[in-house]
Amino acid sequence: MIKVYSLSTCPWCKKVKKFLDEKNVQFDVIEVDLAQGEEQKQALAEVEKLTGHRAFPVTVVGEKVIRGFKQEEIEEALKDEA
Repeated sequence: MIKVYSLSTCPWCKKVKKFLDEKNVQFDVIEVDLAQGEEQKQALAEVEKLTGHRAFPVTVVGEKVIRGFKQEEIEEALKDEA
């Protein structure tokens, strides 16, 4: 299961999603800024729990948490998941 915590206006978030799409990787995306009320609070709490920050994007591949657009780390995590 791959999950991306994103902001709809964030250029680095768009790079992560585009990269995963180009690799034909299925992933769930949570657009935190578009979420409402409790859903948004929960997503922000999850991001803070995973990273200790409110920074985006956050990509979760299995047990690996990657903050920012780090293509090599994402590729490595995908290989480990396969």
